[in-house]
Amino acid sequence: MSVDRRRFLKTSAVSGLAAAVYPMLALGADSKGVRPAPMMPVPSFVATNGINMAVYEKGTGPAIVFCHGFPELAFSWRSQIDAVSLAGYHAIAPDQRGYGLTGGPDDPSEYDMQIFCDDLAGLLDAKGIDRAVFCGHDWGGAVVWAMAVLHPDRCSGIIGLNTPANRPASLPAVTDSEPSLIVMSPNYYIATFMPPGQAEAILEADVRHSFDFMLSRGGIWDKEAFAKLPQDSAERQMDLLAIIQREELPGTPFLPEEVMQYFTETFEATGFTGGLNWYRAIPKMGAIMANAASRIEVPSLYIGAEHDVILPPSSADGMEDFISDLEKYTVMDCGHWTQQEKPAEVNQVIIDWLNRKIA
Repeated sequence: MSVDRRRFLKTSAVSGLAAAVYPMLALGADSKGVRPAPMMPVPSFVATNGINMAVYEKGTGPAIVFCHGFPELAFSWRSQIDAVSLAGYHAIAPDQRGYGLTGGPDDPSEYDMQIFCDDLAGLLDAKGIDRAVFCGHDWGGAVVWAMAVLHPDRCSGIIGLNTPANRPASLPAVTDSEPSLIVMSPNYYIATFMPPGQAEAILEADVRHSFDFMLSRGGIWDKEAFAKLPQDSAERQMDLLAIIQREELPGTPFLPEEVMQYFTETFEATGFTGGLNWYRAIPKMGAIMANAASRIEVPSLYIGAEHDVILPPSSADGMEDFISDLEKYTVMDCGHWTQQEKPAEVNQVIIDWLNRKIA
């Protein structure tokens, strides 16, 4: 155990509880030595779709399932779980397949959009819940929009945070939308994440250093500054692996130390393969979604962030063409990690929408 981890376990307000419940939680879970998240309810495990999914939940009322992105955890929703449960809803946040206490197979063939959505449908079955609002960020956003067309009968509403819904292939392309600032090249991060082991070697060399870059504001998450960088720079090409290997990183970490410590120690224990396998499943997505419904018929909310250059608010242009009930909101002066960077504003927007559309 590292000195940093020992210090964190001693100083965390929940370390005693975590140590007390950990032996019980570890039974039957592919957790690889991960401890439960601080600042969260005590998790339970749910058998769904061949995995034991760790689930944090709080509150009663209509169910809201929060789906995290890469490289995040259910822990990313710690501020939303408290706020939404206090507002009269049943907040549920799983560590998804391949992540955290849930863990998952290393085989990339056991990751695809149908599997991710079936995991969530099985979660509802295990909890005796007929329908839920699904709220997702980053990769979690892609999953919740897919839930609306692969399992529409299980959805009472959809909230996409940063991530827009995929436009059906049957519709013409959107015109006059703001062009992306990213210069596409073979160095684009999704391409460099594909070869097994390549991204892991860089991300896992110094996990804290990787998170100091990824969970930051400013730097690549400043739209105006980003646009002024040379087109052949690693930033403009979103060559994330090249940037992470620098000693001096762009951007500034903005999260408290105990939050950064939990992300670090968790991914030190699990590695990044599970999360990277979500990217490696992308080539299968077209075939899976080809026969899905072409319209989303449940109330939907898209929340964008001004400085997210990968998933800018303009990426949601045209969603009105295939979503019957859609509202949009942009969080200003905010980068990619929206629910952690601007939790109070995000909570207010989500709860207001839930109260009008779901309650």
